[in-house]
Amino acid sequence: KTWQGELSSRKKDGEPIWINLTVAPIKNSQNRTTNLMAVIEDISTRRKLEDQLRHSQKLEGIGQIAGGVAHDFNNILTAIIGYSSLAYQSMREDDPLRTHINNILEYSEKASTITKSLLTFSRKQATRLILLNLNDLVSNFQKFLLRVVPEHIEIRTTCTDQMLSVMVDQVQIEQILMNLATNARDAMPNGGRFDIATRLMDLNEEFIKTHGYGTTGRYAELSVTDTGCGMDQKIQEKIFEPFFTTKEQGKGTGLGLSIVYGIVKTHNGFITVYSELDKGTQFRILLPLARTGEVQEEELTE
Repeated sequence: KTWQGELSSRKKDGEPIWINLTVAPIKNSQNRTTNLMAVIEDISTRRKLEDQLRHSQKLEGIGQIAGGVAHDFNNILTAIIGYSSLAYQSMREDDPLRTHINNILEYSEKASTITKSLLTFSRKQATRLILLNLNDLVSNFQKFLLRVVPEHIEIRTTCTDQMLSVMVDQVQIEQILMNLATNARDAMPNGGRFDIATRLMDLNEEFIKTHGYGTTGRYAELSVTDTGCGMDQKIQEKIFEPFFTTKEQGKGTGLGLSIVYGIVKTHNGFITVYSELDKGTQFRILLPLARTGEVQEEELTE
């Protein structure tokens, strides 16, 4: 009988691929199988698109759950902070319980910060968009990065000469740069190089078919590259999930890259990551260019 299935294989040069293999018998006049006919189809691109779709759907599902939990938890925190504040204000300054109430308030504020991060990931935060040149934003933010990134890490900024007008929330784009810079810093404890670059990108059907993502149009590309320890493929598949972290316990919430993902999606953009162990990591972010005559400011809430 005819057999059909999908298998992992390799090309002659050793490159791994996925194939759809169909093997059918060829019979003679006595109905005996004399030969086998095999049809091999390279389905690597299709498998890649399917994996990306599943990953995107997974993150969308996580985002919906995270957003709902964050809203409910935020309501509880509001009550905790409110009642704790009333108790704190009504206490004498020498009351020994005053310190405990103050600790409750401090940890409640930290928890509130986490819920805001979850809301950003789930794209349920209000976003104030303004028209600006991405090159100017990157150039101005570099001054701030110099105070955050230690001296043994070199910072290089390369901006295109072309105008990159985008409708973005400036604070959120700066948060993307800050989160990626923090991760890069932690990945280079012994020093290295941190590159930020911008350029104009035209996405056509050929690009989308080759890379498996995107929508046709003109985009401003923001790439962030480090020469740190890098990541393997399994880690790359999980880095945008909330609370996933490779750092030691107590040294990270695991929300940094999930926030970056949420912000990019809120701006109708795309983000990809390429990394190899001991060879560094590169994040590429595509933000759609503003249309001619687009309003100067607007507010979006999902």
